[in-house]
Amino acid sequence: MFKFLINKRYKKIEEYQIIVKQIKNIQKDIEKLSNNDLKEQTKKLRNKLLYKQNLNLLLPEAFATALEATKRILKLTLFDVQVIGGIVLHKGKIAEMKTGEGKTIVSILPAYLNALAKKGVHIVTVNDYLAKRDSEWVGKVHKFLGLTVGLIQENMIYSIRKLNYSNDITYVTNSELGFDYLKDNMAIDHHEIVQRPFFYAIVDEVDSILIDEARTPLIISGPSETSTHKYKIANEIAKQLKKHTDYEVDEKERRITLTDTGIINCESKLKTNNLYDLNNPWAQFILNALKSKNLFLKDQHYIVRDNLIIIVDEFTGRIMNGRRWSDGLHQAIEAKENVTIQKENQILASITYQNLFLLYKKLSGMTGTAKTEEAEFDKIYNLEVIDIPTNKMCIRKDMPDLVYKNEYAKWEAISRECFDMNQLGRPTLVGTTNIEKSELLANMLTAYKLNYNLLNAKPENIIREAEIIAQAGKKYALTIATNMAGRGTDIILGGNASAITKLLLNKKIKSMLYNINETDNLSYRNNISIIINNYNDHIKKMQIFKEVSIEELDNYIDKIIYTNKQLNNDENIIKKLFINIFKEYDNEFQKEREEVIQLGGLHVIGTERHESRRIDNQLRGRGGRQGDPGSSRFFLSLEDNLLRIFGGEKIANLMQNLQIDENTPIESTILSKSLDNAQKKVEAYFYDTRKQLFDYDEVINNQRQAIYSERKRILEAYFMRDCIIEYAENTIDELLIFYSMQKSKKHQYKIMCQIHKLLNLGQSFDTKEYSLLNLEELKNFLYEQLHVTYDLREAYLEQLKPGLIRKLEKYYLLQQIDKGWQEHLEKMTILRESIGWRSYGQQDPLIEYKNEAFSLFISMTTYIRQTVVYLSMRARLIINTK
Repeated sequence: MFKFLINKRYKKIEEYQIIVKQIKNIQKDIEKLSNNDLKEQTKKLRNKLLYKQNLNLLLPEAFATALEATKRILKLTLFDVQVIGGIVLHKGKIAEMKTGEGKTIVSILPAYLNALAKKGVHIVTVNDYLAKRDSEWVGKVHKFLGLTVGLIQENMIYSIRKLNYSNDITYVTNSELGFDYLKDNMAIDHHEIVQRPFFYAIVDEVDSILIDEARTPLIISGPSETSTHKYKIANEIAKQLKKHTDYEVDEKERRITLTDTGIINCESKLKTNNLYDLNNPWAQFILNALKSKNLFLKDQHYIVRDNLIIIVDEFTGRIMNGRRWSDGLHQAIEAKENVTIQKENQILASITYQNLFLLYKKLSGMTGTAKTEEAEFDKIYNLEVIDIPTNKMCIRKDMPDLVYKNEYAKWEAISRECFDMNQLGRPTLVGTTNIEKSELLANMLTAYKLNYNLLNAKPENIIREAEIIAQAGKKYALTIATNMAGRGTDIILGGNASAITKLLLNKKIKSMLYNINETDNLSYRNNISIIINNYNDHIKKMQIFKEVSIEELDNYIDKIIYTNKQLNNDENIIKKLFINIFKEYDNEFQKEREEVIQLGGLHVIGTERHESRRIDNQLRGRGGRQGDPGSSRFFLSLEDNLLRIFGGEKIANLMQNLQIDENTPIESTILSKSLDNAQKKVEAYFYDTRKQLFDYDEVINNQRQAIYSERKRILEAYFMRDCIIEYAENTIDELLIFYSMQKSKKHQYKIMCQIHKLLNLGQSFDTKEYSLLNLEELKNFLYEQLHVTYDLREAYLEQLKPGLIRKLEKYYLLQQIDKGWQEHLEKMTILRESIGWRSYGQQDPLIEYKNEAFSLFISMTTYIRQTVVYLSMRARLIINTK
């Protein structure tokens, strides 16, 4: 019985513990089953589900089955707390599990149970690497149990995507999931739709995806015809403008405001009378140029590579290929860095992560840090956060922050701390907030003659990510990493024997068979070299690698190492080589692990407090995994962004009054608490930003669902004649309402001409005669003429080419819905940007936005209906005789 069960906080955990006992009792019986009988459990459970048994009733037996399969396939036995985590995920909640507690393995249990329903389970990760790794490693358990496992990766063609989404369990990144959803709702043929209706999702690093990523919507865009020359001119003007004189920078809001002097200067340089002229707008170009100059910095927010501006994810430190900032900001940065300016984009489709994930019937997530955002998860996603206790008590020492007067003194102190730890032999991890700072520290450590590994968003460093993290827990290891969120790898004290063995084997095979010699920074002893040399001749003679490309080599070696299937002679040699090298490393690393534990474990150094406490906690959480010792310390300065923008003056005054010199830090628990409060303010600010984005997108989301539902109905149908007729009759009704409201005969005549033209009624009718009919007679007459005209149009086209009219109907409907929706999104963007000014007139911008949005939506649907009817009534076939 766990001690935490007596605490009221864990009342739910106590309830789940009862279920864990049931699972364990069932597992005792399942342990006796043969492999074939264990595989048959899936069919047995699915049959039970058919007899009206819901998934909750199947939970104990399904979890017991998955536990036993995990034990046999991955050689892993899950702890009770991990099983509780699985129950929490199945219940549609967030499981907060600390770093190193095995979240990836936990997902096996709820994924297996929910996959029995055959509706598709999505396991959503933050990057392609984790999705691929988990699908291949964890996916083996599901495949053993007879489930199908899919993987979605960047640049996959749609037919492969469709196949992977049709599997029982699909591993996918959040961005690919969102873009596929939008693309499905832009498809012009139902065969192009790749996704099924959303059923159940397990979101890994749920705080990163549902909180951090939720600040900006997913957008699919296409190039517009806007010229790019204005960006260059605006960039040249921005260089000449002076801060505080021509413009003000609000770093907290990340906003630039032109002063009156700045506006006059800009108008003078551009030789224009109005910077905000709607026919020749310049203001947005100038503001974006100033943003790129002051708020978006190279090697921090982006890198320049191959004549491209590539965004760096501020939360994970990874580069985001293919992603662009919107509203002309990306083009402004391209102008600043003097690279090719790409055309501005027009929004074709968009959705926020909030509304994307709310489409699931059941949503769950797991992370090491969710409690700080508990309120947001509850209010927006209706997700409860359950704190899962660690299997072993965390004994990491989190020391109070050290605050220095200036940044240089801080970096000097960090360098000395790294040197001291290195002298002791303790592995040290230094977390930096951007590339520039990581390289600054690297240069300082070089001056101290220290060996270190650098992990940041630069491609040459990303390539070595697995190798760097695999060795980060070794004695004397010193690792500098830009943001550790979403790395997906634990730092094991003494070193990761399995990961290093695989890397070494990979490099040796590349060197021998593909003549590729990569830089070898792996540590290995002479006897490992002897083992490899003994196998050299065998490897050189191998035929199997001739059919395997370099890109597929990693996967192929993984399959050889971890498979339980029969191997051929060549594959057996590779597996034996892996086992022999692994044994050597494992023996060495186990001894080293004990030494590192005696030294105090991994020491984590934070170089700056992040805007969110979660990111700091993720960094701290790299130390002290699974009951290991460890420590953490944050080094700060008054020049750090957080302190400078959010209340550093009080601390600065305190240091001034106490006459503290530049090299003497303040260390105080009270100070750390005040920094926590500053972070809470920032978190509250960003929550308001996300909430506002959600509230505004909620308006357009209802419209989106209406449009997408109509699109889906059209795509799935073959016979769309009734839809066209319905559109036409609705259009007649709308125009007749306007007709009845007109008192002037002249205006009535104009409306009848419009109906006449819209329905393509030809010259046989005199519109003046319509005035002799009452409204009901007129309506029935027009309905009749509509049906006759459309029948004639249909007969004419069917005679020329059978089935053509059906294709044209669907084409016109989809084409005009897409065109109307894209124009509507553009108008909504403009409305969203300008609606805030109405607050000056004592009006609520959100209510005004809802009212205006409704009017725009009605206008769009009217436009779509009328255009579809107009085109359909004029459809004809032109035969090219050339």
